[in-house]
Amino acid sequence: MRICMVSDFFYPSIGGVEEHVYNLAQMLISLGHKIVVLTHAYGDCSGIRYVTHGLKVYYLPIKVCYNQCILPTAVCNVPMLRAVLLRERVEIVHGHSAFSALAHEALMVGSLLGLKTVFTDHSLFGFADLSAALTNNLLEVNLSMVNHAICVSHIGKENTVLRARVAKHRVSVIPNAVDTALFTPDASQRPSNDTINIVVASRLVYRKGIDLLAGVIPRFKNTHNVNFIIVGDGPKRDLLEEIREKTNMQDRVEIVGAVEHVKVRDVLVRGHIFVNTSLTEAYCMAIVEAASCGLQVVSTSVGGIPEVLPKSLILLAEPDIDAIHSAILVAIDRHQKSISSMIRTPASNGHIPSETDRRGMRRQRRKNHSAPDPVSWSQTGCSTPADESSQIEPVLCPYRCNELVETLYNWEDVALRTVRVYDRVLQERAFTISELVNAVYQHGSWVLGFFLVSHFLVRLLDLWRPRSRVEAAQDVARQHS
Repeated sequence: MRICMVSDFFYPSIGGVEEHVYNLAQMLISLGHKIVVLTHAYGDCSGIRYVTHGLKVYYLPIKVCYNQCILPTAVCNVPMLRAVLLRERVEIVHGHSAFSALAHEALMVGSLLGLKTVFTDHSLFGFADLSAALTNNLLEVNLSMVNHAICVSHIGKENTVLRARVAKHRVSVIPNAVDTALFTPDASQRPSNDTINIVVASRLVYRKGIDLLAGVIPRFKNTHNVNFIIVGDGPKRDLLEEIREKTNMQDRVEIVGAVEHVKVRDVLVRGHIFVNTSLTEAYCMAIVEAASCGLQVVSTSVGGIPEVLPKSLILLAEPDIDAIHSAILVAIDRHQKSISSMIRTPASNGHIPSETDRRGMRRQRRKNHSAPDPVSWSQTGCSTPADESSQIEPVLCPYRCNELVETLYNWEDVALRTVRVYDRVLQERAFTISELVNAVYQHGSWVLGFFLVSHFLVRLLDLWRPRSRVEAAQDVARQHS
């Protein structure tokens, strides 16, 4: 299959959508499919670039309007999008993110060209504020022209079905994944004394609950063995710095700032507990990456988060300062009891599993196609959990956490499930122009006006430069490393 991934969000920008598009494209290439990525130019990064494994990326010369997104015109970029889709002989246009205006425009052009279209929604939206209302209206129009939609969680599917008024049978749930070979534990990076590091990795914005975090940090002012490491940047950074100054915790609250995704693991492995205070999430990649690195995860119970990790890997709390504080105390108690138990009882055979051992265990677990049961530290030979009679749940061995996350979420599984969606839409017939006009007209005559202008522009381009005269792009042979 020849697939075009389209989004305003791609490298060199850093984020969950960017990571998803890149990893999914790489895995689809390994399965033998032809993938190209369409995005807008990022500064000097423009034109056609080739990245890992011959992934072809078009950085289109389109100006950014707001928050890394282009201005949604529905008309101006039609000639350029048509040229790329025809040159690359694309069969399926796959747009990512409801925020991406470029994805919406490419999906519309793809529908007008008779191509099959798929859309992945990565976020949850409300219904009350102006921004959500405009985004929902745009999404509703575009999904009426899309063959199939994908959401990253079941709560995300319900949200999309409601706000975009799309039939449930046209929406599938395919979660994100994490590269567990990159996000591996390294207990040697943790403090050797009784210090407990709490890690936060997030954009410092209101939606991520940074105000809640600012209320939780002062609660540990007198708990001198608890430190905070905060990764990320945003408008709420000033609030955290102010709280750090007021509580005189300059030496215990480290604000790292923005970090490249490949370096996030270096910060995560320094921690014992990961805290997520989001107010809304469709699927939180950060908690999965933290669990893969062996950290205890404490998170607000919002959106799709409760369905992401099993109870053995996460402590859920209401989005409230007191509830989050109490959950962190439980995580600290778990850690301290596990350490005490480890000191009292040595590991069963004194053997720390080697990387070869862990690879063999992963292969066996994939072969069995079943998720591993929660296993205590002693069962992997790392150490012993808390006393079984204790009310505190044992802390899992970091390497066992990594294996559990790999079994639950891996890119091979995500890619295979996505291919099944592609196979399904390829068997469907293309929308006729009358069907598209009728679908768009349901959302207002002004929307239909933009659509008709785009339609006539595509037809004019077909006359001026017929598709048979569009030179096909040369495929670059994939280089095996």
